[in-house]
Amino acid sequence: MTSLDLLRTFLAVHRAGSVTAAAQLLGLSQPAVTAQLKALEKHLGKPLFNRHARGVTTTAAGEDLARRLAGPLDDLTAAVGDFVGGKVALHVGGPAELMSLKAVPSLVELRDTALRVTFGTAEELLDELAKGGLDLVISTVRPRVRGIVSAPLFVEELTVVAAPRWYYPDTTGVLGEAPWVSCTEDLSLIRRFWQAVYRTTPPGNAVVVVPDLRAVLAATLAGAGATVLPRYLCEDELATGALRELVIRGELPTDTLYLAVRTGAFGEPHIARARDLLMAHAAEW
Repeated sequence: MTSLDLLRTFLAVHRAGSVTAAAQLLGLSQPAVTAQLKALEKHLGKPLFNRHARGVTTTAAGEDLARRLAGPLDDLTAAVGDFVGGKVALHVGGPAELMSLKAVPSLVELRDTALRVTFGTAEELLDELAKGGLDLVISTVRPRVRGIVSAPLFVEELTVVAAPRWYYPDTTGVLGEAPWVSCTEDLSLIRRFWQAVYRTTPPGNAVVVVPDLRAVLAATLAGAGATVLPRYLCEDELATGALRELVIRGELPTDTLYLAVRTGAFGEPHIARARDLLMAHAAEW
């Protein structure tokens, strides 16, 4: 009978696309993972992976084995998996602002789930997802990582906003000489907006740089200057007149956020429920 440890190691390498990444996921050394793969291939009498400089690719026999193993092994993992106080743990990552204002309030509806949330960049979070440290990630970029599947979750509309003092008195919505408030020194979000709308780089420099869009919003409300924000983050302030937005011709630029999981993860009921809940709530965001 084949050891479950060998099958678990095989599936981890298949999903991660490399022995090194799988070893990190499993908490084993790279030689130990290699030895387990060789033992499994010897037992089955067929190669499961093609090795190359950038990792491994699964053979046809390996793909067939992975399809047959994924569901049963994921069910077994869920049955004896990560529990906190009698509740199954759900490890979720995403951008701090969206997670704090939208995703976390939605996910707390999962009463049988112990929620654990991580903030970070898309690259950091997707790497952690691939390694098994996270169950689900809301990504600001479309994942292109082996073993990860994704679907569009939410389209955020970007707009230029500032306190009323930075607008000309004729109320046409034309900015005055406002400096920028930005989440990065290179004006990344502002630059993306300017290039999409005006096909050029934004004028001026940042007077305030703070790596959290909620703090960017607070500084902008305080009159520090103008900024670019997702509309969901400042819609209340726009409605009350505390902020005004720049009037442009045509449609405003948008960013698509993606919901990403490891291949086969929806076989775990708590991840599937979280995915369905986020998809349903995102339609109202």
